[in-house]
Amino acid sequence: MSRRDEVLQAAVELLDEVGLDALTTRRLAAKLGVQAGALYRHFASKQALLDAVVGHLIDEAADGTPELTGEWDHVLRVMAFGMRSAMLAHRDGARLMTTFQVPSAAGEQAFNRTIELLVEAGLTAEAAVSAVDTLFAYVNGFTIEEQARGGDRDLAFRAGVELILAGIRAGLP
Repeated sequence: MSRRDEVLQAAVELLDEVGLDALTTRRLAAKLGVQAGALYRHFASKQALLDAVVGHLIDEAADGTPELTGEWDHVLRVMAFGMRSAMLAHRDGARLMTTFQVPSAAGEQAFNRTIELLVEAGLTAEAAVSAVDTLFAYVNGFTIEEQARGGDRDLAFRAGVELILAGIRAGLP
């Protein structure tokens, strides 16, 4: 494991321990036993570090889901549930997801793959982007509320995903 990966892993652990608001570079450096400035050898800024942590969550979601093949609705359903699971696996995971500015390679690949599937199904590229943005915004917003309130919300989440998929289906030729 590279030193950069160690810093990233420590950041994920610290997120789980203290939450997003208390995840500071100073606290992360202390956890690693280094000066805060040493972190900037691996990440140019705190935002770059947060983007990397978001990328890590997306990679977790991708690792936990089967290959993105099959009908468009199956792929979107799998992605929605995979992203929710990855966010729920970490304290403030959904809130963290809203902070990213530079998408990870895996995130960009998954987004583009869903757009391709929807275009192949008959949506225009613009409508496909809107559909995928809507689904991911729902997943993130629902999961933010879920993490804030707690409780078992699987049935409500599933119902919301199915409503969005039905709306996309209605827009197909």
